[in-house]
Amino acid sequence: ETINSCLTKHLEQLKVPEGTLLEALRNLHLDSSPNESAVTPGFITGENQVPGTCCWKCVCYGIGNFATCVIARHQLTFLLLFLEKCQIPRRHCWVYDPLFSQLEIAVLKSLGVTVLSENEEGRRSIHGEPTIFYMPHCGTALYNNLLCSNWSVESLAKMLIIGNSFRGLEERLLARILQKNYAYIAKVLKGLEELELPETSQYMDVFNDTSIHWFPVQKLRRLPTDTWAFREEPDYQDCEDLEIIRNKRRAPSAADQ
Repeated sequence: ETINSCLTKHLEQLKVPEGTLLEALRNLHLDSSPNESAVTPGFITGENQVPGTCCWKCVCYGIGNFATCVIARHQLTFLLLFLEKCQIPRRHCWVYDPLFSQLEIAVLKSLGVTVLSENEEGRRSIHGEPTIFYMPHCGTALYNNLLCSNWSVESLAKMLIIGNSFRGLEERLLARILQKNYAYIAKVLKGLEELELPETSQYMDVFNDTSIHWFPVQKLRRLPTDTWAFREEPDYQDCEDLEIIRNKRRAPSAADQ
């Protein structure tokens, strides 16, 4: 229901016509009905929907080793269910984690999703296509890079992020640290809406501190005009939570000096 609420509002601002994903969202329920038939083994759900019913892309970073970690398995299961319920074909979903083993990559490919071969470090531009980023428990720098790569009203308005609470980051970090190290997150806080996923005792360690973030056009346009002129490359030299982020700004070598 939380996701449905965010996606419905988001689709309204994108002016999605009747008969597309908006119609599917009206029937979005994340619990299987007792009469729902079992999925045939090997059948890739979401591939046979009516043409034109899907407008979303999905990118998943950082779910970890699901072959050995039960939390990662729950997060992967959630992703597959989410794609099915929102009628997003699995071939329109890209996943990446540097920890994936060859076995896990093979499993993901057999499930029909696309496994990225290179570490994008979150620097993926949506190129004008409505995109959902599923990033449970990722490092703060990864979210900051994602915002940096889509730093415009037009792009942010077409994005939705399921991941660590930005409001939680604001509460935990000193304002000067947030502004210095994660400037794009700091600058967009007044331009987003955030809904927390409800916590349950069964999945406390799976989706704790997880929220859905989306960016209403009206809020983005009310941000100071110099917000969008800001284009500085993130510098994470003093940061520790650099999960998936490997390319820190290079220190000058002796030859450079």
